[in-house]
Amino acid sequence: MKNKVLVTRNLLQENEERVKKLFDVRLNKEEKIYTIDEVIELSKDCDGILSFLTDKLDSAAIDKLSNKVKIIANYAVGFGNIDINAAAKKGIVVTNTPEVLTDATADITILLLLGASRRAYEGRILAEQQNWTWKPDFLLGKQMSNRKLGILGMGRIGQAVAKRARAFGMEIHYHNRSKLIANLEQGAIYHDNVKSLFAKSEFLSINCPPTKETTNLVNDKTISYLPDECVVVNAARGDIIDDNAMIKAMKSGKVFALGLDVYNGEPKINPEYLKLNNLFLLPHLGSATLRTRVDMGSRAIDNLENFFQGKKPKDQVN
Repeated sequence: MKNKVLVTRNLLQENEERVKKLFDVRLNKEEKIYTIDEVIELSKDCDGILSFLTDKLDSAAIDKLSNKVKIIANYAVGFGNIDINAAAKKGIVVTNTPEVLTDATADITILLLLGASRRAYEGRILAEQQNWTWKPDFLLGKQMSNRKLGILGMGRIGQAVAKRARAFGMEIHYHNRSKLIANLEQGAIYHDNVKSLFAKSEFLSINCPPTKETTNLVNDKTISYLPDECVVVNAARGDIIDDNAMIKAMKSGKVFALGLDVYNGEPKINPEYLKLNNLFLLPHLGSATLRTRVDMGSRAIDNLENFFQGKKPKDQVN
């Protein structure tokens, strides 16, 4: 008899066909974002849940889940939408999908750095208006080549960003919970505190995980440590940046330009950002390639399959 699994959002066809073969699956046929009450109700007779970042499974929601639910396989590298301690207390295993989206997210980070520093948003508007005139000071931006890049969070994605940035001749600086071994650093310079890192960051890439410690880590005080007219990009999580502090810095010129693929309140964004031309904005496209999204689905399904076969899932996080 197949184990029963709730899939809270639509998967790509290849993943959906596989999950239907392996499990007695309950799919989201409308592609709506379920409320937490709906997730609780729809999963009450299920053995597992294949969840997404839109499913905010906090401790209260976890407590209300059926005792039948034994695994939550999250379709994301992050798992900040799930209270993993509450899940563990209830005997629910939680997994994520690391590694498979590293390259795609690192690519997006470079796009953010280039788009923000070279004023791509303003350029697109002027190109569409078809009335621009070239002159020596037309849309002057910041050149990345041979400048200093600070990386906040030197995990898999941060290291992949560093690898790409070296092709621009950038000098890599980083802050991490711990110093990397030499073969992972590849010549990058470690800073044991944010102040020291930010002071060197002509360009700053945010690639750290969302935690209580990183919430609003980029704020009035820490922004003051950055060099004047720096470029900041965020491909991690929106709540790492204090929006009001960043908007003020962008207006004053302290921050030359900001590149965001993630932001607080997605899909809504602080409306003050949208009044600024020095913002390069994307709608959370970090993992949005066909190969990556299929691989994410495969990894989540692998975790479910291993668990129900009595094996420890490769990507268990609690």
